[in-house]
Order: sequence, then structure tokens, then C-alpha cells
Amino acid sequence: MPIYEYLCDDCGEHYERIVMSKSQAIECPKCASTKRTIQLSVFAAPANGGKASGGSSSGPSSGGGGCCGGGCGCN
Repeated sequence: MPIYEYLCDDCGEHYERIVMSKSQAIECPKCASTKRTIQLSVFAAPANGGKASGGSSSGPSSGGGGCCGGGCGCN
């Protein structure tokens, strides 16, 4: 069941709805208008590739190779 974000075309209210079917009536919670624009949803993803916190870092301070980290021979 997807969650959609909407912007009311009449009053400007931002709101979310779980949509069970395409025939479901969706109204603005503030003014009850059915005129709406679907918004692009933004979500957060872990920056470390999905590993739990405390995992190894892939940055230059890890000391395990990488350019200018000792493994590429550029120093």
C-alpha cells in the first residue's frame, strides 16, 4: 500500500494518504477539496550502503587503500 503526498490546489495544505485503490476518494483534511497535486516523496537512505552503524568506513581515514590512502602509489 503506497503512501502518497499531496498538495491541495485550493488551500495549499500538504498532506499524506495511504491509497488502497485508485477509486478511493481523497480529500484535503483542511478544506475538504478534491483538487490536489501529487508531490514527489523524499525518503532517507543510509549513506553507508545499508550497514548498521559502527561498521567500517570507506573514507580516506580508514587506512585501507584507496587513492592517497596508501594503496594506489600516488604518494
